[in-house]
Amino acid sequence: MGKPIYKRVVLKLSGEALAGEKGYGIDQDVLNSIAEQIKEIKAYGVEIAIVVGGGNIWRGEPASQRGMDRATADYMGMLATVLNALALQDALERFNVDTRVQSALEMRQVSEPYIRRRALRHLEKGRVVIFAGGTGNPYFSTDTTAALRAAEIEAEVILLAKGKVDAVYDADPLTNPEAKKFHELKFIDLLNKGLGVMDSTAASLCMDNGIKLVVFGLNKSGNIKRVIMGEKIGTTVQGG
Repeated sequence: MGKPIYKRVVLKLSGEALAGEKGYGIDQDVLNSIAEQIKEIKAYGVEIAIVVGGGNIWRGEPASQRGMDRATADYMGMLATVLNALALQDALERFNVDTRVQSALEMRQVSEPYIRRRALRHLEKGRVVIFAGGTGNPYFSTDTTAALRAAEIEAEVILLAKGKVDAVYDADPLTNPEAKKFHELKFIDLLNKGLGVMDSTAASLCMDNGIKLVVFGLNKSGNIKRVIMGEKIGTTVQGG
């Protein structure tokens, strides 16, 4: 398949993607598929950091809309990302991939605290680093976490793996069969068109720091590797 086109990447996994076809909880088959692909990619020398969402277990915003305190709901969501991170770490290490979980919420019994220089050192040593706990602050999404961590570790690209869609569309393809698929976009288009694939804070961070975004479907065999090897799938977002 040639050589990878990226040296250091941030893989953003939504919680829904980890749930697979079940739509809730953690699908072990999906975890194994991700772990197997990452092991293959690591063999090419690619440095991989992962940001996980928690929507397969808990979503803070809907809970806050039903009356729960927003900060409390968001902290619960951050805890859900730690559960997903530990499950993913277990799957990776069963495939003999050396992995570290770093959490923005301090949980020393199960993870390291997030320290930028330590994360960089892990990557340089060939370890996969999983960033859990969001940014550690309420009111920020895990998309924003991915953009922030990508900027901090100087990643070239964010690979945004979705569970139910395979690219960016001008409408929801799950409900509108006439939805138009975009192959390439600029970040300003995401913001102006309100396409919803990534929140505005995250999109602005990527645009300001020159970080490329590739949006693709996770639940197809080998898609993570295909993107890293330069195959044109999904939607590429870059530039102002």
